[in-house]
Amino acid sequence: MLVRNLVLLMLFATVIAPIVIYTDRLATFKLSSKGEIIEGFATSGFTSNSGRLNLVDGESSSTVKEPVATIYSDNNSLPESVASVLQSNGRIQDSRSLEVIERKSSRVLSTTDEEGRSQSENAIRQVTDQIGEANLISWKPNSTSEKNGKMDPNPKHEQPAPQTSDKADEKELVKSRFEQENDQAALPNARVRHLKDQLIRAKVYLSLPGTRNNPHLTRELRLRIKEIQRTLGDATKDSELPKNANERLKTMEQTLAKGRQSQDDCSTVVKKLRAMLHSTEEQLRVHKKQTLFLTQLTAKTLPKGLHCLPLRLTTEYYSLNWSQQHFPGEEKLEDPDLYHYALFSDNVLAAAVVVNSTVTHAKEPSKHVFHIITDRLNYAAMRMWFLANQPGKATIQVQNIEEFTWLNASYSPVLKQLGSSSMIDYYFRAHRGSSDSNMKFRNPKYLSILNHLRFYLPQLFPKLKKVLFLDDDIVVQKDLSRLWFINLKGNVNGAVETCGESFHRFDRYLNFSNPLISKNFDPRACGWAYGMNIFDLDEWKRQNITEVYHSWQKLNYDRQLWKLGTLPPGLITFWKRTYQINKSWHVLGLGYNPNIGQKEIEQAAVIHYNGNMKPWLEIGIPKYRNYWAKHVDFDNVYLRECNINP
Repeated sequence: MLVRNLVLLMLFATVIAPIVIYTDRLATFKLSSKGEIIEGFATSGFTSNSGRLNLVDGESSSTVKEPVATIYSDNNSLPESVASVLQSNGRIQDSRSLEVIERKSSRVLSTTDEEGRSQSENAIRQVTDQIGEANLISWKPNSTSEKNGKMDPNPKHEQPAPQTSDKADEKELVKSRFEQENDQAALPNARVRHLKDQLIRAKVYLSLPGTRNNPHLTRELRLRIKEIQRTLGDATKDSELPKNANERLKTMEQTLAKGRQSQDDCSTVVKKLRAMLHSTEEQLRVHKKQTLFLTQLTAKTLPKGLHCLPLRLTTEYYSLNWSQQHFPGEEKLEDPDLYHYALFSDNVLAAAVVVNSTVTHAKEPSKHVFHIITDRLNYAAMRMWFLANQPGKATIQVQNIEEFTWLNASYSPVLKQLGSSSMIDYYFRAHRGSSDSNMKFRNPKYLSILNHLRFYLPQLFPKLKKVLFLDDDIVVQKDLSRLWFINLKGNVNGAVETCGESFHRFDRYLNFSNPLISKNFDPRACGWAYGMNIFDLDEWKRQNITEVYHSWQKLNYDRQLWKLGTLPPGLITFWKRTYQINKSWHVLGLGYNPNIGQKEIEQAAVIHYNGNMKPWLEIGIPKYRNYWAKHVDFDNVYLRECNINP
């Protein structure tokens, strides 16, 4: 009997009592409101409009289901915070306690079923996937759990402040990563730049004492430098890098981190970087000087084909009969009612383009007369070209500068200066000036009287009233006959002003430290362009412009007022005698400026390849070359024989 009572007592203690106690605990639970979000997530770092994030479905009132397929980021053991909760409670009592554990461990995220997902949850998941700070946990809740879920309204293990801080850190991490990706997207060829930067850093570390004392690090740095150099090769774009470029980049970054740790003296690093910067600046200065010299040399050098062409034409010219060496239409040469052009050039092909482009766009080609003056060497070649390639109905005259016997050193101060020993020494002495800016003035064209004929137009064409002066590096794109009808209002020169660019003002061409210049001219006055100028020869004679030019040339015998060239004396000679015409008549800069708009070029009546990058040279700007080349017949027999190609 005693044994029976003892058994019943134990049965009651082990079976009946837990049931009663459990039933009593269930009675104390209170259902939360429908769709209520767990309070702990309300304290998260996301904004209120982010939707429900990782909402854990509540337990049914009848059954308790634990989550399935729980995955922890740390596979070895539970975090200490989880173990302390297990010890204090003995077990995980409900899903709310589990959620607190998950939040404190910061290792788990849960997902709801497909019907409960929203666009906000998807957006947040993209962020969390990019961060890679958390792992995914799949839940299998009841279909009615969202309606009947139970949650503890007073969780005991809640720490909202750390949670908010963690979320804020995540947001900052995402923001910085997005900014970094945007910066990389904005910078073209970022990987090539990064690899080059790594090379510089590696060479800096390799030269520091802290690295030289570490043989292993030294060998590793040298190895990495060779790898990066092989990876870069001649690549200038990311697309040209090999497939292993990213791997090499990461490996070099690890080695550089070791190099950074080995340096304990920042002042040494700073000194080394300053020395490298100074050396690089010096190298840049030398390279700029070399580039300037080579560019000037290329501009002075005549291409092989253009050297062949006048030789071939000259041979052909002297094989002609005397009767075949004359141009038709000689009666038009002095007719003041026609449109007369003055062109002074020793470049046969350039002169041909000027004439061809002008006649092509002329409305009445028969009224256009071209007066071409060249030197003795190119006289026969120039005549032969235009005899073999007549420009339609236009009239051509080709003259030799030596025919003008009145143009001599006793009459022209500039001819006397060009033949002086000081001028010859300036051009041909062995030890030249140290100023780089002087190099551009040592161009042979400044030694040619052809460049100064523009100041003797009334003497060259005594029976004409107006003459349009053209340089040989221009292309005509519209009919120019309207220029003869522009009222210059008592001025001598009609030209396009160039105030749009600051370096085209008087102080860039004249020496205003000289009292003769500073007293007579305004340093901020607008310059104007040579290359396409309409000159009123009657007004020229009345104002005696040639004598004005001579007087200033005599004052500049020692080149103290301006350096060589024709624009500075032109600015002085035609000071307050120049009429501004619309800039669309003449667009400049195609020989040095690659940024001229296509619309501006196409609307211009004349485009000017002023500068060193002439269209017939290899250094010409490619995108402008076709405007010039389309007026050259590359199928011409003389061009083919001299191998002149587009």
